[in-house]
Order: sequence, then structure tokens, then C-alpha cells
Amino acid sequence: MKKKACVASGHREVTRAALTILEQGGNAFDAAIGAGFVSSVAEPALTSLGGGGFLLARTSEGKTTLFDFFVNTPGLGGQRDLSPHFFPVTVEFPGCTQDFNVGMGSCAVPGNIKGFLHVQKHLGRLPLPEVLKPAIDLARKGIPLNGKQAYFLSLLRPIMTLFKEGEEIFSPNGSYLREGDIFKNPDLADFLEVLAQEGEALFYSEIAAKIDQDMAEGQGLLTKEDLEKYQVIERTPLTTRYRGYDFITNPPPSFGGWLIAQGLNCIEAVPLGDIQFGGRQHLEAMAHFLREWEGLRVNCPEAPECPQVEETRKYLRRLFSRGTTHLSILDHEGNAASMTTSNGEGSGYIVPGTGIMLNNMMGEDDLHPEGFHASPPGIRVSSMMAPSLITRDGNLCYVLGSGGSKRIRSAILEVTSYCIDFGLSIREAVDAPRIHYENSVLQIEPGFSKEVISGLEDEFEVNVWDTIDVYFGGVHAIDAQRMEAKADQRRGGHEECR
Repeated sequence: MKKKACVASGHREVTRAALTILEQGGNAFDAAIGAGFVSSVAEPALTSLGGGGFLLARTSEGKTTLFDFFVNTPGLGGQRDLSPHFFPVTVEFPGCTQDFNVGMGSCAVPGNIKGFLHVQKHLGRLPLPEVLKPAIDLARKGIPLNGKQAYFLSLLRPIMTLFKEGEEIFSPNGSYLREGDIFKNPDLADFLEVLAQEGEALFYSEIAAKIDQDMAEGQGLLTKEDLEKYQVIERTPLTTRYRGYDFITNPPPSFGGWLIAQGLNCIEAVPLGDIQFGGRQHLEAMAHFLREWEGLRVNCPEAPECPQVEETRKYLRRLFSRGTTHLSILDHEGNAASMTTSNGEGSGYIVPGTGIMLNNMMGEDDLHPEGFHASPPGIRVSSMMAPSLITRDGNLCYVLGSGGSKRIRSAILEVTSYCIDFGLSIREAVDAPRIHYENSVLQIEPGFSKEVISGLEDEFEVNVWDTIDVYFGGVHAIDAQRMEAKADQRRGGHEECR
């Protein structure tokens, strides 16, 4: 009997594109990259070819590689004595407002295009035009906006329409896109058709010259030299043991994977399997653990993969923690891909003729506590993104990852614990309520009883949510042993095995 292939992603069209590529003879890596390009069309508020990300690959032979194509700080070769085009835009979230810094001066060096092509060239097997075809078709014919994507776009309207190119894409008839409207990006379709023939030089050399000119005229920092010298980095994944399993994830200089690994090391001492899932003992144990775990962000384990404490603090000052999307893929042969990408909130600047909005990762205050634009150019920015795999005795068990800013680590750790410690299926584990501790507040999703929660209120400041929310991440995961996939409905996910 032929083995199934499984895909879990943030959008139905992303999942379907991956499965189509697999059915055409591609492997998990062809499918992941083709789906990544489709994500830039189907999830425009969460990712873009103008952002960056990571892909954790495991071949059917068991070899694992972490492909780092996250963003760099800009300014190589720049001789610009200017105040960057850089200003806050207020976004109205439910119950609060938040300022995001955008503009030409907020753009970091994007890595997604080079990263996608690098992975596909080294691990894929299909011709690039076949891998890009689903994204080209979708960008040209358009896609109805679902409720989640329409909601995300509504939050980011001031950014998406900051320049006239954005207004043309997101307000095509003078009216901003809403749920059910058809979203098209014909410039992106045209760009991808040429990219399929010319490869990465199209963006990182030819179009780079135009970006450089725009940045010089528009008070931006990104240069042609930044783009020409940008490199994808292949890293050895970080692996830690947890109750007989190997948890494999994104290594330093990014810190999401490291924090999860250290968290698993800590909770291994707690006999979670002996207590009731979702009961008072479980919630109390997790709440205390999460509070202690927060302190790990300024400590470092005694391991060669991790920098020393002072370097740790430097990396943590560069943590990126905004909107992201993730996809997990397992093909018929046993190849697995776990990929997480982000565009921040977007800078507002769309590269002319491409339909690609560049990121605003130089405008994130939690990235730059020592001041905006204080870091030298050419430095890889760190991230909380943590595409991950779990194996046991050399056999692949789970493929998973999440969006969700600082909640990425707690979302992935909790789903991992729910499966391993309590025997929940991947569907049950992803759907189960989550908790998160941040800024001295214990955030709790609905699903725990009042009696369970009341026991924590004397010791913690507790905020119990009325609804399941995107705040708590978006874990898209695959159980490779049961051949089951589950995409997180908190982010409108879609899964399929066939």
C-alpha cells in the first residue's frame, strides 16, 4: 500500500499547492518551496517574498539540515548621511492599539527568495517552473479572501496602503479588500514567471539596482551590495532529548528553538504523565514552569551550540517576534520539511513591478532596545521562529512549527508535551487550550474549568480569554507514525493527507 503524504499549513490553497506538486512527482522540498511561494499570495498579511525564514529539512535517509534565510541588517556599502524614512503607524487591535514602525528605513535585507531557490535547487527534483506554477496561477487569477486573512489585512490597512502601489493591490477599485473579495497580484505573477527562467539573480542583482535607487531617493538603508552579498546559511540543527524522544529544531543565533529545548529539559523533571490532563495539578505545574522559563531568556546552557551569556543577551536584543506563518510537509518517501516565514507587518514599500512588499524588521522595537538603526550592517537578525521535528530511535514521529511571535515557544512546547506526556492525538493536541506567561501575566485560553483556574489567582495575575485566538500561535503539525495532519484553526489553517 502506498504511503500517504501529509500537509498542514495556514491556508487551504497552500496545502493544495503542496499536494499538487507532490502528485506531479515532486518531493517534500519541492512542495514546501512551491507552497511557500503560494503563501505569499494566499497569506499576504503574514508573509511575503520580501521577508525571511527558516526551513528544517529531513531526508528519507534521516539527514537533517536547517536552512537559515532570515533577514540581515542593511547598509553595506552605504554612504548615505540621512535620517531614514521611518515612522510609527497605529494598528487597532481588539481592546488595544499598537504602533509599528514602517517606511523605507524599516526594511531589512530579505532572504525568502534566495532561501526558497537554494533549498529547491539542493533538495528538490522538479524543474523550477513547475514548482512556481501554482503561485503564478493563483496570483494571476486571484483568490477569494477568507475570514482570517481579511481580518489580518484589516488590522494592517494603514501599512498595506501606505504607498500608491499598495493601494493598487489592496484597494484595487478604490475599496479596501474584505472577506470574499478576490485578491489578485498580477505583478507578482509576472515576476515569478521571469524568476522561473532567470533564477535568484533577477531579484538579488537586476532588481536590486532599482531597490537601491528607490532607497537612496526615499531615505532607506537597503543597498544593492546588501542584496548581492546576502547568503543562505546551512546550519546543524539543535537537538535535545525529551522522555526518550529527540526534539530537533532551529539552533542559535536564533533563540526560539533553544528556548523550547531548555523548556523541555526543565519539564522533564515533572511527572506530567501521572496527573490528569487539563486538571488543577497540570495547570499549576505548567504555570509555575512558564514563569521560571521566562527567566531562561537571559541564561545559557553549558553546550557548545549556544553562545556565552553576554552573547546570549546580544542575540536576545535582536529577537524578532511578530506575525509569521508555518507549514509542515511529509511526502510519500519519508522526506519532511518544516518551514516558518515572516514579513513582520510589512514596511509599506512594494518593489516596483514585482508586487512584493518588503519587511519592516528594522522597525521592531523589541529587536532594537539599544535604539533603532544602531546595529552595524550585514548581521543576521535572530528570531523566535522554531521549525521542528521529533524523532524516536531514528524514526520520524512529528513535524511541527508555529507562528505567533513570543507565543511560538509555548505553543510548540505545549503541543509536544500534550502528545508525548498525555498521549493526545495530534488533532487533540493542537486544538487543546494553551497558556502563556509574559509580562507577569498568565494568559489562559478558554477550555480550563473555573475551579482549576481559581487555584492560580492567589499567586498569578490571570487573564482568561473569552475566545480561542490567534494570539496563542498557529501550530501546523503532522504525526508521521499515524499519518495524520492538523492545522491550527486559530490561524485559519488547513490540513490534508492523501
